[in-house]
Formats: sequence, structure tokens, C-alpha cells
Amino acid sequence: MKIKSFEFNLRELSGSMGDFGTLFPLAIGYIVICGLNPAGFLVMMGLANIVTGLVYRLPMPIEPMKVLAVVAITQHWSPSMVYASGFAMGIIWIFFAVTGIIDWIARVTPNSVTRGIQITLGVLLAIQALKMLSTWWVLGIISILIVLVLRQNRYAPAAIVLMVLGIVIMFVRGQFQQIDPPGFSLPTITGFRLEEVWQTLLLAGFAQIPLTAINAVVATSALIKSYWPDKTVTERQLSLNMGIMNLLLPFFGGMPLCHGAGGLAGQYYFGARTGGTNIIEGVIEISLGLFFAASIAALFAAFPTAIIGAMMFLVGIELTKFAKDVRFGKDLIPLIATVIVSLVTNIACGFLVGIITHRLIIRT
Repeated sequence: MKIKSFEFNLRELSGSMGDFGTLFPLAIGYIVICGLNPAGFLVMMGLANIVTGLVYRLPMPIEPMKVLAVVAITQHWSPSMVYASGFAMGIIWIFFAVTGIIDWIARVTPNSVTRGIQITLGVLLAIQALKMLSTWWVLGIISILIVLVLRQNRYAPAAIVLMVLGIVIMFVRGQFQQIDPPGFSLPTITGFRLEEVWQTLLLAGFAQIPLTAINAVVATSALIKSYWPDKTVTERQLSLNMGIMNLLLPFFGGMPLCHGAGGLAGQYYFGARTGGTNIIEGVIEISLGLFFAASIAALFAAFPTAIIGAMMFLVGIELTKFAKDVRFGKDLIPLIATVIVSLVTNIACGFLVGIITHRLIIRT
């Protein structure tokens, strides 16, 4: 039976909401702290989703680069610095793709280390989710139960039900009265200074590279192979795709974007199976950017955090299940080393320790 490349139904709509958990808080920070124009970064993110869906014909998460976003928000970067950091990432990922560096990274990364990184991401998502669930435990538990009961339902998919539930709660609380009414806004032409490209690389860009290489490229490619064995997306393709979109989008208000194994797991967990998911998500983001730019930060901030936490918690558990294809014995040791070091320090260190452990073991 031939697998369809595009479907547009409730299941794909539900899947398109599967990775909203990381978008909401970072979007708020970029808007409120850094002063980014919501119309620009949402419309550009939406266009990136649509093009990516059309090219790959698979669900493919488009999400903010986490290290850059956190540093930009905590250090109160100006909009031009955010745009410069995206442009810098574009240059790097095209360079990695063209020179074959990203292929080399993929070749030297054993399956045990890749799975260790995925497990680490799952644990980190679950930890963050528990913090979000703690804001309203009852609602969080109800949300988890809704997901478990309705995740496979074609007529009332879990993510859609949860989004509707969140909107209803916002309405009952009277929070819509504090939000500006819809209004039309267009992205503007943006720019940056060349010195800001190097400055942002030093501040956060170089720290972003290992995380993106491991999570957005190697782990995402491996996850695609697990979900769609007949539809391979190579590491070079993912690197090139990130490079192109980050070279172009900063000139129209786009923030630094990447792929991610956690985002893909979230999309798949909540129903995404085709490129239709990305197109649906892109249309949603473009609509939000064009018509709700003035109120999007308030909308995201008012949405019940416990609901997003419930979704993230179950996606985190989903990521840990891939440990089952790692053989017991010598392969298990690098996986454990990767997870422990990643959780204690960071994913880049865990990645290096995992590879070193693997090399030492195969020599014994």
C-alpha cells in the first residue's frame, strides 16, 4: 500500500500542534524581551514549515534554536542581534553540508549514542513538563488522561481537544478581555550589522552548533528512519535545509530555526504522518502572524501552562522508548554514559563521552 505524501485531516492538524510546547515560552521571550516583530517571525516560520512539508513530504519540525533563544532572552539581545545569529547559523550549516562535515559527524556517531541523546531529550522534556504541570496539577492530570484516551481518535484527536479546552478556560477566566483585538500586520524588511554576526557566534552560536548537529540533524535523521523506514532524509539534507532557511529568513524578521528529534516525536505522537502536518502548521503560524501580531504574546502567556506540560511529558516518554533497539552488553554502556553525562553537564559533553566510551569498548 502506497503511503500518501499529503493528508489534511484532524489527525494531521493534531500532529501540527505536537511541538507547540517549546514554541510558546521562547516566542514570548523573543517578543517581550528582545522586541521581535511577531508578524515577521511567525510568518517566516510558517513559510519555512510549508516549504519543508512540500519538499520532504513528511512531518518535519521547525522550531527555535534553544541555546541561541535562551541566551538572547536572558541577555536582552536587540532584534538585529537575533537576526545576525540566524544568518551566522545559515552560513555554518551550509558549510557543514557542502564540505561533508555533517556526514562525518553522522558516521562516527554509533546508534547507542544517538539513542542516548534521544533518551536525554526525553528526560529533559519530562522534567520541564513536570514544572509546567505543577502550575495546576488537576488540569495537568486531566490533560494526560485526555491524551491517553484520545490520542488515536480520528474524530477528536487529543491535541485539538486540549487546545479547545485551553481556549475555553481562558474564556471562563475572562482573559480574552485583556487581549488586543485582531488586526492586520505584515512582516517588514529587517537587517543587522556584520560585526553582530561574529558577536553572536561568540556569545551563543558556537555553543549552539553541537546541540543542533546532534539533536536537529543526527537524532532527527535517525528518528525519521525509525518512523518511516522507506523514506530516508539524510543528515546532509537536514543541514542544507537549515542553512538555506537561516540565510534567508533573518532579512524578513525570522528567528534562528532548526529541526529537532523532540519536535518530530511530538508531531508523530499526536498524529502527524504526512507533509500535510507542516503545511497546516504553516498556515496557522502565518495566520497568527498576519492577524494576531499585537496580541500573540498575551495569547501564548494566557494559555494554561499545565496543558502544554501534559503534552510535553508524554512526548518525553515517547522519546525514551527508542532505547529498546539498543543491544544489551557493550552497546548499553555508551548509551548510559551518554545519558548520565548529558544530564549532569550538557548534551554536547554527553555526546563526546558517549563516542569515547564506544571507541574504548570496541578496542577491548
